[in-house]
Amino acid sequence: MIRINLLPFRAARKRENIKRQIGIYICTVLIVIAVALIYSQRLFDRLSNLKDEETKVKKELAGYKKELDEIKNLERKIKEIKTKLNVIKNLEKGKTGPVLLLSDVADAVPKDKLWLDSLKESKGTLTLKGTAMDNETVALFMKNLEKKEHITTVDLKSATSRDIKAYRLKVSDFVLDCKTYAFQKKAPPKKKKK
Repeated sequence: MIRINLLPFRAARKRENIKRQIGIYICTVLIVIAVALIYSQRLFDRLSNLKDEETKVKKELAGYKKELDEIKNLERKIKEIKTKLNVIKNLEKGKTGPVLLLSDVADAVPKDKLWLDSLKESKGTLTLKGTAMDNETVALFMKNLEKKEHITTVDLKSATSRDIKAYRLKVSDFVLDCKTYAFQKKAPPKKKKK
């Protein structure tokens, strides 16, 4: 029987198998490294793009910051102008209020039957002194005043009759107190705590 020594063939096969496994291992490692390099390169490119975008956005924000500062200045100016306009409206209201009050008084006077001698306004109270042909004319004048917008209440302080001998005429002198639109009641005094 012939004996064949298969040991060198098996050893050569083992060496070849080991070489193949080392080659596969090296190829796998190279592929993993290549994939890792490609992935890291893509991440690096993406990171650089994001940084470029960030600098671009920061520049835009800097441009908008100027506009925001201008907007804040304009809002501040608008607020100042609104307060000035409110002051002007209040001044105009205060200015036209007495004119409207005088117009109401003039409209309420019965023509050719009543004459006003004096008119005094203080803290929302209007005091009227005058002369009328008779007491009914004074009553009509009071009713006319109560109908007016800028006068809230009318009170008769006094009414006295007098004779004008030169004309043989009897007239009525009167004093009226009226509360106007500017009248404000005084607040009751606060009680002190013990």
